Amino acid sequence: MTTIMKPGEIEPPVPKAPWLRLPERETLFARRGERCKTLAKGHVLEEYLLFMAKVAEAQQEALNSYGQTALPDAALLHLCRQHGMPPLARQNWQRDASWHGALREIIGMVRDAAKPATKSSLDRLLAEGGPAFEAMADRLLAGDYAGIDLAAAPLVGAALQVYWMHLVTTLGRDAFERSAAPNLCPVCASPPLTSIVHHDGIEKGQRYLHCSLCASEWHMVRIKCTTCQSTKDIAYHGIAGDAGAIKAETCDECQSYLKIMSMEHDPNLEPTVDDLASLPLDILMDKAGFMRSSASFFLIPAEEVVA
Repeated sequence: MTTIMKPGEIEPPVPKAPWLRLPERETLFARRGERCKTLAKGHVLEEYLLFMAKVAEAQQEALNSYGQTALPDAALLHLCRQHGMPPLARQNWQRDASWHGALREIIGMVRDAAKPATKSSLDRLLAEGGPAFEAMADRLLAGDYAGIDLAAAPLVGAALQVYWMHLVTTLGRDAFERSAAPNLCPVCASPPLTSIVHHDGIEKGQRYLHCSLCASEWHMVRIKCTTCQSTKDIAYHGIAGDAGAIKAETCDECQSYLKIMSMEHDPNLEPTVDDLASLPLDILMDKAGFMRSSASFFLIPAEEVVA
């Protein structure tokens, strides 16, 4: 006797969305630069966004020419996978000096676009060399911005992003496992910059947290506080009259917020750039008494940097 299969019984299982998305090494910074130029037109931060476009272009060139650097060995990677530890943790991973070259290259490419005071600050940093680079990197990665040189900080942050992206994309996705701390990047233990809801493929409608340092993304369910993990009293706030692509997800339990960006509303969103361009939303949330839970190397007064 022949058994007739019913429709659906022989259909392959629906693939699950990946829990981790690594950055696109060949295009991420170039795309960021183009997004800066697009959003700059008529924006209150136009000058700064155009400067950041040059920074992003310099980052892409520095990444494209990046040389060899130390990587975690197989034993360390295995240990981290076993215990849910990010192997490239921003405050524990021993940086080598290879990122200094990226910093010098980036500064060399953007210095002429900076104002005189910023040029002097960058020249001083270059003259001080490696120890000054490392001291500022330590402060930035620890989130300690008090008294830091705001003119030089974005360029140091930009070079650190290049370095970590080189590490991440060289190792590949199989080097990483889910972190024991779901609100920190499983690659480098950095806090998220923002969250992104994707718009196509098997990731359509899925929410990912976007790392502020290495640009990796890891899955987190929606309507859940990314700081305290509460699912109670979550609310969404936006700017009246905008397209609704970017909102602040607030939590009454811990009084924090993280921006959530919907690529279903705008497929051209770029987390770093759109975070800068949506600064009015941060001001609104601050006035409402919510604390920003995310980190950014670039969310500083634009007048500190641009001529």
